[in-house]
Amino acid sequence: MQRIFITGANRGLGLELTRQYLERGAHVLAASRQPDAARELQALRRQYAERLTLLTLDVTDDASIAAAAQAAAQAVDGLDVLINNAGVYQPGGKGQPLGQLSAAAAVETFRINAVGPLLVAQALLPLLRAGGKARIVSISSGLGSLTWKASGDPYHYSASKAALNMYMRSLAAEVGHQGILSVVVDPGWMRTGMGGDHATQEPGDSARGIIRLAEQLHAEENGGFVTWQNQPVPW
Repeated sequence: MQRIFITGANRGLGLELTRQYLERGAHVLAASRQPDAARELQALRRQYAERLTLLTLDVTDDASIAAAAQAAAQAVDGLDVLINNAGVYQPGGKGQPLGQLSAAAAVETFRINAVGPLLVAQALLPLLRAGGKARIVSISSGLGSLTWKASGDPYHYSASKAALNMYMRSLAAEVGHQGILSVVVDPGWMRTGMGGDHATQEPGDSARGIIRLAEQLHAEENGGFVTWQNQPVPW
């Protein structure tokens, strides 16, 4: 039975990944800031009580990360896949165009989108090492590609995803020697709370592609930046 840890599992892509992994028979550790208030996760727990563990996790809080890692270690003896999905587009849901940019918003966005995933991966390394051939999949964005970036706003989101890419490429260089592979993935423009109603694809399609990618990942792909269809994305 695969053991999967997913952050930001209460909605959007994270919820869809949780659902699909459960349908495939995996044990999922679904982490979110307020799991007791996550109605769809609670419904899944009633359906998959023995294979769904709900964890409280705020990726910007060191104590919360440590507590979630400890709870994960009590639930499973290893991890096969970590999916760093938790993220934010604009802090507080408000835009930050040129002329309204603030240092506080930048710091918050970086803590959630870039630093948080790195610290979560660090905290879970003992479980990932115990899993054997574990995978770390971090959800990035095409907006984090310096080559593809052709707009101004969103400044903080784009920069934070570029920083995530560098963090995870650095991590890949180190943990690859331990048998753990790490990649960053552009999930596409999805119809979620973040992507909006005009997005071009359903989160279910991205989730299926990401699951397939994690299963088929090879050592030579470690440290890569790819789409959910496993096509290379320029840095």
